[in-house]
Amino acid sequence: MPDNAASFTVACLQMRSTRDPAANREAALAGIREAADAGAVYVQTPEMTSLLVRDRKELFAKASDQAHDPLIAAARELAREKRITVHLGSLPLREGERIANRAIVIDREGEIAATYDKIHLFDVDLPNGESWRESATYAGGHRAVTAPLVVGGHAYTLGLTICYDLRFPYLYRALAEVGAEILTAPACFTRQTGEAHWQVLQRARAIENGAFVIAAAQGGTHEDGRQTWGHSIIVDPWGRVLAEAGSEPGVVLATVNPALVAQARAQIPSLRHTRLFSLPGANGD
Repeated sequence: MPDNAASFTVACLQMRSTRDPAANREAALAGIREAADAGAVYVQTPEMTSLLVRDRKELFAKASDQAHDPLIAAARELAREKRITVHLGSLPLREGERIANRAIVIDREGEIAATYDKIHLFDVDLPNGESWRESATYAGGHRAVTAPLVVGGHAYTLGLTICYDLRFPYLYRALAEVGAEILTAPACFTRQTGEAHWQVLQRARAIENGAFVIAAAQGGTHEDGRQTWGHSIIVDPWGRVLAEAGSEPGVVLATVNPALVAQARAQIPSLRHTRLFSLPGANGD
C-alpha cells in the first residue's frame, strides 16, 4: 500500500439470507446504503447474499444468470450513486447445468471490476450429522483473482476468496505474493465449524500474509433449519481483530490504516523468505 495513503473505512454486512431473492435483495441494498452513509468506501456482503436454499430444484428455479441478476444491477446503481466499492461476497448464478458460487466486485463507477468463482467446494460430513456436498450442485472455480480498490486516488489490491477457501492457506499466500494487501473471505460458515475455527483462521490468514482480512458472514437460524455462525470480522495485518459481529444481521465497520501492511511485512518479511523445497519420497527421492 502507498506509504502516504490515508486511512479509510470498510464495512461487512452480516445477513440472514432466506429463500426469497427479492427480500434478500432489499436487505442487502439497505445494509450497503447504511454502511455507505456511515462512511464506508468499501462494503462487503456475505456468501449466498441473494439466495440461501438447500433444495437443488428450488435453487435452479430462483437463481439468475449474471447478465440478468437483479441484485447485481441494483448494486451497480448504488455503487455509482454512493461512489463506493461494493463487493457482493457471493451469489448463486446459473451456469448451464451447474451453479457458480460467484463473487462480484463493483467499482465506484458502477462497473464490474472482477468476478471470482469459489475454488474449494464444501464436501464434508460433520460430527453433528450435518452433511454437505457442494460439488453436486456447484461448479468449482479454477482461477485465483485479485480486484482493484481505488480510494482517495490510491489503488489497493483485494484478494478474492469465499468461505471454505479459508482452509487453504496456499491460495492466500499466492494472492499476497501478487500484491494483495486486503484479503477477503465472505462466508456462510456452519455454526459448528465457525465456533471452532472461524476467528483463528481469519487471524492466521492475516498474520501469515501481513494483510488485512475482511469477512462478511451469514448468521443465525435460517428458514431451512441450518445454523450459520455469523461473527463477520475485520482483522489487521498483525492479527488484531478490529471489529467483529455477533450472530444477528447488521453492519460492522472498521478503519483500515494502509501503513500497517508495509509495517507488518517489514517486521516479519515471510513473503520474501519463501523457498522451494523437495518432499522425501516424491519424484523417486
